[in-house]
Amino acid sequence: MTKLTQTLLTIIVTSLLTITSCTTNTTQKNTQSNKPMSSIINNDITAAVTAICSKYNTANEDLVTKKVKNAALFWTENDGTAQQFIQFCENNYLNTEEELQQMFEVMQRNLETIYGHYNRISIELKMPIHTTTVNLTTLDEDFGLIDPFAHFYDDMFTSKIAFKILLNFPPYTLDEKNNDGKNWSQQQWAYARMGDLFNSRIPANVAQKVTETTNVADNYIASFNVVMHNLRNEQNQQIFTTNSKLISHWGLRDELKSNYADTINGIEKQEMIYTVMKHIINQTIPQQVIDNENVLWHPISNVATTLEGDKIEIENEQYRYTMLYDIVQAMLDVDNYSPFYSTYIERALNQQMEVSADEIEQMFIKLISSEIVYDVAKLIQTRLNRELRPFDIWYDGFKERSNINEDYLTQLTSTKYPDAEAFQKGGEKILIDLGFNPERAKQICELIQVDPSRGAGHAWGAMMKNDKAHLRTRVAENGMDYKGYNIATHEFGHNVEQTISINNVDNYMMYGVPNSAFTEALAFIFQTRDLKLLGINDGENKDLMTLDVFWGCYEIMGVALVDIYTWQWIYDNKQATADELKTAILTYAKEVWNRYYYPVLGEKDSEILAIYSHMFSIPLYLPNYPYGHLVQFQLEEYLTDKTLGEEVDRIYRLGRLTPNNWMYSVTNQPVSVEPIIRATEIAVKNVMK
Repeated sequence: MTKLTQTLLTIIVTSLLTITSCTTNTTQKNTQSNKPMSSIINNDITAAVTAICSKYNTANEDLVTKKVKNAALFWTENDGTAQQFIQFCENNYLNTEEELQQMFEVMQRNLETIYGHYNRISIELKMPIHTTTVNLTTLDEDFGLIDPFAHFYDDMFTSKIAFKILLNFPPYTLDEKNNDGKNWSQQQWAYARMGDLFNSRIPANVAQKVTETTNVADNYIASFNVVMHNLRNEQNQQIFTTNSKLISHWGLRDELKSNYADTINGIEKQEMIYTVMKHIINQTIPQQVIDNENVLWHPISNVATTLEGDKIEIENEQYRYTMLYDIVQAMLDVDNYSPFYSTYIERALNQQMEVSADEIEQMFIKLISSEIVYDVAKLIQTRLNRELRPFDIWYDGFKERSNINEDYLTQLTSTKYPDAEAFQKGGEKILIDLGFNPERAKQICELIQVDPSRGAGHAWGAMMKNDKAHLRTRVAENGMDYKGYNIATHEFGHNVEQTISINNVDNYMMYGVPNSAFTEALAFIFQTRDLKLLGINDGENKDLMTLDVFWGCYEIMGVALVDIYTWQWIYDNKQATADELKTAILTYAKEVWNRYYYPVLGEKDSEILAIYSHMFSIPLYLPNYPYGHLVQFQLEEYLTDKTLGEEVDRIYRLGRLTPNNWMYSVTNQPVSVEPIIRATEIAVKNVMK
């Protein structure tokens, strides 16, 4: 998972993660104020426009008005009087292209310095928290709470630098970017991205509250491990023989997937994992069994005992939904200071993803309600030779690798990568095998640092040229197991994109990709080639790969819809309590399941769609994954007759266009579900022949 930064708020919300203790108030109500932020009235705007037009004798009054209104939105009494605002606009309005270009160059040079070094500070402060390179202390946790970006907005507005940008580089709506942007040059796009910088004015204490609440959630998720070898069935048997602790939900899901290869005990293991997931969702999992190797747990009867067999009086886990509640309150406070994107839904989707909630909903529903779903499900049922179960939403059998014993794969990966340093040294070989020339592979890998992770692993990109991106990957004591390796190749894909898209774009303001789905797409492209990179012929063919991507979309699109519907409910029920929020999430999980999954997978009212941890640490990030699958599929089709490394190195230099404009530039079509649906219809026919 990557947390792509597109505005400073996005950095604060989804990038700068740390760890703190988990405290909350389940009855607190949101008391946000709806008082306008600006102290400037229409007469002041008219006066400023008149002064500028008179000074420059310009006839383009509409453009001047748009720019002045933009700056006026953020001007408060603390910034000066109305007359001072008018004078500021007259003195700082740039009337020529040469002046705009000069200001642009100075701004992006200094922003790269600030962003780049603040980002490095954050990485270093959180190194003990995110990695196992040093022993973690409570003092490290305290330092990890420090947010170098916290006062950046205040400084930019206090110094009036933000107002100079607001006055001269107005923002464009998503519709304007999608429509007008088709004909923009790279320079015009860079100007538009400059205009995106200050579309909110969030006080430091409000931003810090967002950081604190997301840090709490990240800590909770990172430490939510289930000790698999301590699980017992109702015959008091240990059915998971390998000593392992699996993080929820990622590790549990991947373990469930891996057991499709076990034709003897696989179904029992999957049923138990499904039971564990339901306990997590409903908060009936005993707190004592979480990340605790000294307690045995019988999930079916929900009984916990000591290692000697003495029954323990259990206490249910209690933080899952109260953590999200705290994030909700923090995000509602941010609304007051975001006139362009006035809800968290708009900030996460229209602003960050640059895809609206309506477009996402229509795309996802079109796929998960398509008739081809039933044909794919019948094919799965035939391959499993049994009725489908809800957890078959994670069916992994279209990958021929599912028939490869995971212990064998772990033996290979642990030998090849005994520690994080070995993966670091192996990066160049991976890129060369993917079609990068050796010199380019070396250049890229010199800018990627691999660190052993405390959590499941993540990628953290650089924010200035020639700085290092960081890959955090989990490595077991006996070396990197296959699950860890599979995740590491995914995160390595993120790092490659991060390195290319910041070091090889024309303008710093264009660094990155359209949204996180595009970096996820490249990560998926890397991840699906993990066995080939081990020298194993995985037997994949185009039809099976298509079916695998389609079923993956079917699964994650429902989860993403639950996330979106939950936040829409939040804005309709701002005074709701944490308990009411929990009820809403479970209700939407059941409603989406019953409508789109129950007819296919059975078990009415299953709440399994609420298992994903993203909903509780980085809300509304989930739509990026299925959207990324769609992008991945279209890119894979495009790359079919091309050298992957060469094309990746070329197309990821396009920078941060909007998603549809980026995809048009590469494939001459927008992001759509149509290509994967058409290909799946053909694949089903071919496989069933």
